[in-house]
Amino acid sequence: MVKDPIVEEVRDIRDSYAKQFNYDLDIIYRDLKELETKSGKMFISLPPKRAMRPERKDSRKKQKMA
Repeated sequence: MVKDPIVEEVRDIRDSYAKQFNYDLDIIYRDLKELETKSGKMFISLPPKRAMRPERKDSRKKQKMA
């Protein structure tokens, strides 16, 4: 498999960022929230979307109707 240099660069940056915080997700989260606040930009949170269930093809109904 050929390695994509852009993907590798993003992974390296992400890894070096996480390493600064000893890979502690709580600390990383707090840092990102602080950066978000300092940016002065407005961020919004949308409610999660419900996953759409695919329609089931229920073969039992067809057998009962026939």
